[in-house]
Amino acid sequence: MHTPPPVDLGELLSDLRRLVECESPSADHAAVARSADLVAEIGTARLGQAPERITIDGWSHLRWRFGDRPTGRVLLLGHHDTVWPIGTLRRIPFGVEDGVIRGPGCFDMLAGLAMAIHVVAGLAERDGVTLLVTGDEELGSPSSRALIEDQCRGAAAALVLEASADGGALKTARKGVSLYEVGVTGRAAHAGLEPDKGVNAGLELAHQLLAVAALGDPAAGTTVTPTVVRAGTTSNTVPAAAAFNVDVRAWSAQEQQRVDTALRALTPVLAGATLAVSGGVNRPPLEASSSAPLVARAHRIVDRLHLPPLSTAAVGGASDGNFTAGVGTPTLDGLGAVGAGAHADGEHVLVDRLLDRCALLHALVAELLEEST
Repeated sequence: MHTPPPVDLGELLSDLRRLVECESPSADHAAVARSADLVAEIGTARLGQAPERITIDGWSHLRWRFGDRPTGRVLLLGHHDTVWPIGTLRRIPFGVEDGVIRGPGCFDMLAGLAMAIHVVAGLAERDGVTLLVTGDEELGSPSSRALIEDQCRGAAAALVLEASADGGALKTARKGVSLYEVGVTGRAAHAGLEPDKGVNAGLELAHQLLAVAALGDPAAGTTVTPTVVRAGTTSNTVPAAAAFNVDVRAWSAQEQQRVDTALRALTPVLAGATLAVSGGVNRPPLEASSSAPLVARAHRIVDRLHLPPLSTAAVGGASDGNFTAGVGTPTLDGLGAVGAGAHADGEHVLVDRLLDRCALLHALVAELLEEST
């Protein structure tokens, strides 16, 4: 039986404020580096151990690894980058009022990061814990994916500190994400003098937009969405080139593969036009089967500790939990803060739910470490 030690709410809020006020937009390497410095400072003070600093392609990641256990480790996974540009704090300052925390990145996912640090600090036994904090999650983890996958292989579980779903629900399934670009090559010609000598890449693009959008399957929950569209150079020239991006979301790897095969089999409609499809799977799905044993454990812990009841949700958005599940590691996501408004001006965290979420996380980690010894 594991009774979580108390987390000091005041200290947790103090650390969260410092994290929020150190703005960290993902694409700004210098800002992410400053944020990593702060996370390292806070973590070192709370955990009594400095992290390993890992810089990949300019992005700053941090890893605390406790003990030398080769297998059965428990990975706590979070990120310190946010979607908010430098200067957002002037418009949306950090604040706590009427039990609600506001500030850019507080919900997604700086509160979860602060929780992870404080929970690990309160563990009686840390041998087997890895805390990995990445700096490029909001961009799709281009530099940290291999790092994440390497850390979770052989782990007993990956516990992801992303914010909860509505009402504090754990995220037990996430759609996989595939990203593509469909390029069209035509032939330029003067639109007034001899348009018939051109091959209109814009028209070919229109045909392909409709064909690609039709690949979605609402019954299976698969969405195939053309997004950014580009064509032409001047208003009096038949477009010689065009392109559009495609966002694919699917609950299963099989659906991702079906859409991938169909996209690569696209053929041009207009004589003389050619197509080129690039891209592919960005994140595999986090399927419910990966979460099921951990969800059952979480429910037992909640009942034993008399914590607020748990609910679960399947969500369309992806996280680094997709990567951990994709290599076969049992994964539970959405263990972070309770609130709402990720990526929006109304982003917020509920103060009165921070401590019960910390208690749940502590008990999960402690039980998993004990059973994998």
